[in-house]
Amino acid sequence: MLVFRPQMEEVLTVKIKSCSKEGVHVSLEFLDDILIPAESLQHPSRFDETESVWVWKYAVEEGEHHDLFMDPGEKIRIRVVSEQFVDTGPTKPKITESEQKTPPYSLVGTINEPGLGLLSWRNS
Repeated sequence: MLVFRPQMEEVLTVKIKSCSKEGVHVSLEFLDDILIPAESLQHPSRFDETESVWVWKYAVEEGEHHDLFMDPGEKIRIRVVSEQFVDTGPTKPKITESEQKTPPYSLVGTINEPGLGLLSWRNS
């Protein structure tokens, strides 16, 4: 059996799966339950409802900025800040509907730090 469990504070390169008002949902392809909450995105960021993407308003000069879009399919570097395990074993009592939607293992990440964010935003 192969087990994946990243260290807290570990930096991972993942792919954007989708965006919602909740934040950016990313994937390692074998693990899709990773969220970057809205409050953990670069500041200032806004959710564009027409495009269903998050946009970072990157300041270039005083009073000017570029909109940098977080599009699905883009690779992004995140830092793991928390994990959640939910017991889904056979001896668990009856599952409620809200628990049924909770994945057995999920991660929360951040990109609001230097060196993190979309790889396409970097020169390297």
